[in-house]
Amino acid sequence: MKMNMKLSLPASVKLSMYSLLLVCLAANGFAQSRQDTLRLFIIGNSFSQNASAFLPQLAKESGKMLIIGRAELGGHSLEQHWGYVEKAEANADDPKGKPYGGKSLKMLLGEGKWDMVTIQQYSYLSADSSTYYPYASKLIAYVKALQPQARIVIHQTWAYRTDAKKFGRIAGGKTAINQQEMWQNSRAAYHLLAKRINAPILPVGDAFQIVANDRKYGFKPDLSFNYEHPTAPSLPDQTHSINVGYYWNKNELVFDPNHANDAGKYLGGLIWYGMLFNDSVKHIKFKPENVSEEFAKYLRIVAGKIISKTNR
Repeated sequence: MKMNMKLSLPASVKLSMYSLLLVCLAANGFAQSRQDTLRLFIIGNSFSQNASAFLPQLAKESGKMLIIGRAELGGHSLEQHWGYVEKAEANADDPKGKPYGGKSLKMLLGEGKWDMVTIQQYSYLSADSSTYYPYASKLIAYVKALQPQARIVIHQTWAYRTDAKKFGRIAGGKTAINQQEMWQNSRAAYHLLAKRINAPILPVGDAFQIVANDRKYGFKPDLSFNYEHPTAPSLPDQTHSINVGYYWNKNELVFDPNHANDAGKYLGGLIWYGMLFNDSVKHIKFKPENVSEEFAKYLRIVAGKIISKTNR
């Protein structure tokens, strides 16, 4: 005898299962849905400021609504950001716990409902995975307790320019020998963090490395310049650099191979825009004034390829 039995679930159970399915789908990468309004909160330092510098212009051109909250302090690590949280939690009136313009992280996070919160490591420590823990997980748990609906996103920072005098620290306390090693180790550290907390990555570091290694557009140090006895206002040839590099400050030749210049900020902004809004950067028209049309087009191509590869 065959028995045809149907299992009927209570409505409340069906609703719970449906809600769980929606959560799972929403968590399955940036590529699942397009987003036209974004409330973005950034926990970082000068590198996050660099990468997001042109994000408002990119969003505006495409008719997106963007609101940004910031807890950024130059040269600050995950450990330092968490240290301020501990001070604020121990004593809400302690000024040492309110380093962000006189506010604590809790105060800033409480100023709105945030869709996404980005974190990153201090660039010099980014290639040493041991420096991420336990501070990253503590920060993330703190953010989720205050903003449970917010999605955590990891900003993968970039390696220093190929002619830097010193590169980031790697495991064991020693520094990377070159740009390639710094990128490889920092990439591995960021991806390990992403795997541990199941978070997506903004792969700006990968985009920088593609440009650096490009035969035509990669920066090449000017070997003919007199670096020992420079004369103002002369500068070495820094064509296609995406880092600040050499510049004159009054009568002193200054060298910054770490931070992004406008071209680098543009590349970082394209990655952030395309990933966060799940939108193509192919037809973006905005570019910084001092970046050539040709170079800007190339940077858009690089960003587009990185975004497509990451979203697969």
